[in-house]
Amino acid sequence: MPQVQNITLSPQEAFDEVNLKSVISQRLNIPTDNNLLIQKRSVDARGRRVVVHFSVEIFEPGERVIELSYNKDLPDVRSCEVVQIIGAGPAGMFAALKLIELGFKPVIFERGKDVRARRRDIAAINKDDVVNPDSNYCFGEGGAGTYSDGKLYTRSGKRGDIRRILEILHVHGAPESILFDAHPHIGTNKLPGIITSIRESILAAGGEIHFGKRVTDFVVRDNKWTGLKTQDGDFHSGKKVILATGHSARDIFNLLHEQKILIESKPFALGVRVEHAQQIIDQAQYHCSPDRGPYLPAAAYALVHQFHQGDSQRGVFSFCMCPGGFIVPSATNDGEIVVNGMSPSRRDSRFANSGIVVAVDLKDFAPYRQFGPLAGLHFQSAVEQAAFLNKGQAAPAQRLEDFIQRKNSSTMPETSYQPGLVSANLSDILPGFIGDALRSGFIDFGKKIKGYRSNDAIVVGVESRTSSPVRVPRDQETLQHPQVEGLYPCGEGAGYAGGIVSAAMDGERVASAIGKV
Repeated sequence: MPQVQNITLSPQEAFDEVNLKSVISQRLNIPTDNNLLIQKRSVDARGRRVVVHFSVEIFEPGERVIELSYNKDLPDVRSCEVVQIIGAGPAGMFAALKLIELGFKPVIFERGKDVRARRRDIAAINKDDVVNPDSNYCFGEGGAGTYSDGKLYTRSGKRGDIRRILEILHVHGAPESILFDAHPHIGTNKLPGIITSIRESILAAGGEIHFGKRVTDFVVRDNKWTGLKTQDGDFHSGKKVILATGHSARDIFNLLHEQKILIESKPFALGVRVEHAQQIIDQAQYHCSPDRGPYLPAAAYALVHQFHQGDSQRGVFSFCMCPGGFIVPSATNDGEIVVNGMSPSRRDSRFANSGIVVAVDLKDFAPYRQFGPLAGLHFQSAVEQAAFLNKGQAAPAQRLEDFIQRKNSSTMPETSYQPGLVSANLSDILPGFIGDALRSGFIDFGKKIKGYRSNDAIVVGVESRTSSPVRVPRDQETLQHPQVEGLYPCGEGAGYAGGIVSAAMDGERVASAIGKV
């Protein structure tokens, strides 16, 4: 049986990926690096000197080291029972892989384009302010996760096998480090190739993926799923469907409501994206000056604040922090402004950005109660439309200290956001309770991170697609919709995930439920 040992290395040693196992072997006096398996790597910046901790499994000479338990070989399912999947994001694609393992043929309908063609539409948003409602940062092969930081850290361990998801990503091209880093990430430059590889695995096994096939109608008879229609008028019959459309597919929520298929409002979060010079965050987190050096990764942060107002309190927290990253336009339609963040694998941008968002409760949807379960969606949409200032995808922005002091910013600092910024008073755009909570949060965060509260930092609106404002209910055991037999809500859009890994695990969980029927 292997023994677990802990070891501490310097950043220079710890992030030399080529020689890492050799360095650990020498430190532990192990003959060859084939006799160890790295379980975890984590940066410890609590002291004045930054170190990196490792947990390592040590094997006896000749003892077999099993590095991966996932087998990429898949059965041929060309003649097997079909399961339809709407959406080719992490939930849909991982559901497809699991279905193939279980002997089903997945047929995916994706409204957007494949990753290669999708790049042109993303470039058009950044350079020409043209938003393709079917192909953008949110829609297309791989979903919103493809053009993101590729963060793989999740606390959703009880929902599925995190290690399995990481192994699947690794065998399809993700770096080995995601298997042991405490906060693994892939990077937006590498994700498209990985998504393409997963698609090739699905197709090689006999699955189907149809791009440019936006679903426009559900066909339900006698409370049973019988198929779907796409925007070209084609009908595709089926008995089972996984609804994995993501949190921005508002037309799907509207379609469910129109067909009187039960949906529910749910809380979410909304706020802004804040950008600092990466050097400021590095110096605060690593206690370094003037910079972190060539070995340490760009520093990140995670911040939480409770905003007290009368007898109530409301959470304010960082979301999707992107060290060494870029702010990107994530609108899915003209006439709205939505921002998000992404980072390349090297996280080598001069900027650090993070969503800073405020918890939004069901009671906050009261002005939109006439929309029933779509109240949260209309609340979300109204803020995004208010942020649109008739200047294309240029986003409203304010210097951070000016925002706290409720002052207009006469100039804008340099930014990573390509479509550009427009000086605006964000208090005129955000609901009052969100602006008040953010100001309170920024003051608190300035006490926690040296240099955070600065007028060189920029506040950019709006960060609104943190999660779905709608939940599509499902039975706890069968995972089917309680009204429609054969309809399986899944992933972020249905309200059961939040991020790449949790969405992928939910896709596998739903596929496994189908396998039990």
